[in-house]
Amino acid sequence: MTPDDAVELVQLLTPEGELVEHPEYRVEFSDEELRGLYRDLALVRRIDAEATALQRQGELGIWASLLGQEAAQIGSGRAMGPNDHVFPTYREHGVAWCRGVDPLKLLGLFRGVDMGGWDPEEHHFHLYTIVIGAQTLHAVGYAMGIQRDGMTGDADPARNAAAVAYFGDGATSQGDVNEAFIWAAVNNAPVVFFCQNNQWAISEPLERQSRIPLYQRARGFGFPGVRVDGNDVLATYAVTQAALARAREGSGPTFIEAYTYRMGAHTTSDDPTRYRIAAEVESWKLKDPIERLRSYLIRTGKVDQAWFEALEQESDELAKHIRSGCIEMPDPDPLSMFDHVYADPHPPLARQRDAFAAYLASFEGVEEEQ
Repeated sequence: MTPDDAVELVQLLTPEGELVEHPEYRVEFSDEELRGLYRDLALVRRIDAEATALQRQGELGIWASLLGQEAAQIGSGRAMGPNDHVFPTYREHGVAWCRGVDPLKLLGLFRGVDMGGWDPEEHHFHLYTIVIGAQTLHAVGYAMGIQRDGMTGDADPARNAAAVAYFGDGATSQGDVNEAFIWAAVNNAPVVFFCQNNQWAISEPLERQSRIPLYQRARGFGFPGVRVDGNDVLATYAVTQAALARAREGSGPTFIEAYTYRMGAHTTSDDPTRYRIAAEVESWKLKDPIERLRSYLIRTGKVDQAWFEALEQESDELAKHIRSGCIEMPDPDPLSMFDHVYADPHPPLARQRDAFAAYLASFEGVEEEQ
């Protein structure tokens, strides 16, 4: 790596919980806003823990944990404006929280009772995308629509908007993602590419995915890239806020690499102990995004023990809401999976539906006989 390729990491809050200055990025939060960020981090982690437990108990088919990535998601999610539209993968539970999506809506997808139970238009938060990297093209297309609707560079800032595409480090190797970069660049689209580099594309480490830092790839496509400490909620907020402002004013896309770590498994069907060592995980625990903000709040006297106890009680109530709501979800009619595939009648689909209905009918009376 040459001197010109030196990696700069934007950081405003150290792992020890100390504020540091940066020449380009800064934030000014009130004490109440800082407490709000900590509340977001803590509650989202509790949502994740409860969902993981539900999966282990057989109540969810699978779950994609965000453990360790809370600051990247809360920081970027809280930096967005009401008109910005999010295109997530399947792990952006923290961003969904920031956009007002009930966590139970997320669990419905992983329980298999719906295909994503929230309204993308209401929350400006698209449905989860399972196909790796596909959402980046969706985001660029939406951003081009924003552009053509005159919602960038408007004299009225409240009218301006941008699109945000979330993806992981592994997705940067996908053709869809690189095609999205090209389309965004040549059309100067108002989109922010937010890459959560959690160091592992399932079992493939970062060094087997790229020869250069991921954020530097943006240079080859013709737009800026920046690497931010993804475990620093303040820095993530500041960097995302700046990138969104740039997009909304009509200056085009930005690539953000949030340098973070996936503390848990890729999904609950994965065993990370087969491909990474415990010492690596332990070293990243020292950079925990929640602990560093907690340390800062305590040292500066912005919270007291009573506040933490109230938050713990709120966390317990949220967990009860998630658990009871998940277990009480009604099973869908098996034939309902055919209802919303096409807008108009489709003969091949109708034949498939009839065949499946006949298959289900073949089991009628079997339980009584047994």
